[in-house]
Amino acid sequence: MNHDDPFSLSGKVALVTGANRGLGQGIALALARAGADVACLASGASHDTVQHVRGLGRRAHAIQADLSSLEPIERIVGGTVEALGAIDILVNNAGLIRRADAIDFSEEDWDAVMNVNLKSAFFLAQAAGRRMLAQGRGKIVNIASMLSFQGGIRVPSYTASKSGLAGITRLLANEWAGKGVNVNAIAPGYMSTDNTAQLRADETRNRDILARIPAGRWGEPSDLGGAAVFLASRASDYVNGAVLPVDGGWLAR
Repeated sequence: MNHDDPFSLSGKVALVTGANRGLGQGIALALARAGADVACLASGASHDTVQHVRGLGRRAHAIQADLSSLEPIERIVGGTVEALGAIDILVNNAGLIRRADAIDFSEEDWDAVMNVNLKSAFFLAQAAGRRMLAQGRGKIVNIASMLSFQGGIRVPSYTASKSGLAGITRLLANEWAGKGVNVNAIAPGYMSTDNTAQLRADETRNRDILARIPAGRWGEPSDLGGAAVFLASRASDYVNGAVLPVDGGWLAR
């Protein structure tokens, strides 16, 4: 790996949450291809991703943890450092979605989503940030959403969490940009993942969504790889507090 290449992640250690499938797996593999060693966090087994990362010739570490509470946060970050020697990159990707009409939405569905999507993301950034600030460098990439910009329908807690995550991204950038830590976000458009299986199975919604995407297709997890590598690498050293849409042009419509 060429150390003069500003996109190279050679020698870097990344922690990716929700790394066992979908967008998280796509991001973990993209970072590994760019040279990073990767700690893969999942609520279930993430061995599939770990095997793929090792297959790319990088070191990998599996972490199993439930992000619905803050209890495992220090263990997650400490375990990454212990296993792989550092933490240079954090990708807050783990996310939940619960669907119901706003008029019927339950406190349980509100709290479940907010705890994983926003609360745990902030406190993971805080725990990783302590180490990054101490070493004078680091990259945090939050996975936001189209609903960081738009309201959506039938997903009140998801919309609130992703709007909040965009705000937290800017706040952390304001505090840490001058200390060598870049905090940015990626806002995926409509991606072909488990979270959108219901939408893709609904013929009318699927047709309406595709009709509005200038690129004319659903995104694939691999489509986020370039943006993730950019925001995790030296190439983005002067990018702070940005929310980068990777949406096939959805927001441009």
